[in-house]
Amino acid sequence: MRVQDVLNQPLIGLVGRSGSGKTHLMARLLPELKAQGLTISTIKHTHHRVDIDKPGKDSFIHRQAGAHEVMLATPERWVLQHTPTNNSMPELPDLLLHMAAVDLILVEGFHATVPVTIEVYRPEVGKAPLFQTHTTIAAVATTQKSCVPSGLVTLDLEDIASIATYIVGAARPLHIARRGTT
Repeated sequence: MRVQDVLNQPLIGLVGRSGSGKTHLMARLLPELKAQGLTISTIKHTHHRVDIDKPGKDSFIHRQAGAHEVMLATPERWVLQHTPTNNSMPELPDLLLHMAAVDLILVEGFHATVPVTIEVYRPEVGKAPLFQTHTTIAAVATTQKSCVPSGLVTLDLEDIASIATYIVGAARPLHIARRGTT
């Protein structure tokens, strides 16, 4: 597959404050979108330290000994652990290059990079909405539609079919010019 093909896959982001229900919505959307015959991949951004390795395991020993990448392969799945040289957050286009082509990529986070995002907003959580300051938010999935300004698409957080329909129509590729594309 060509680099440009990978980077031109349609994607859409889910953003929201902690506790708003982004992951819960993602878990409800995936079966709905798959039922439409779509192949879906996801990317989850986190600021928290996560380590899938356990001390004493072979892959942990490989990494601790200095391996730049460690791939763990099983009959069910494989995982590539990559250690960035500068300990910085990888950029979304670079992550996409490691993924297989699919019909749609759902991205949780990366709000500044994803061209179209849906905010999951629950006023009852007591946190300010992101749509007031984030320009990539095109729609808000919420429990209280009256809280959303008229310029934004408002989606009922409980109507998964409608949110899925919106996602399919609104997802866009990154359209990033990358050096060395083939």
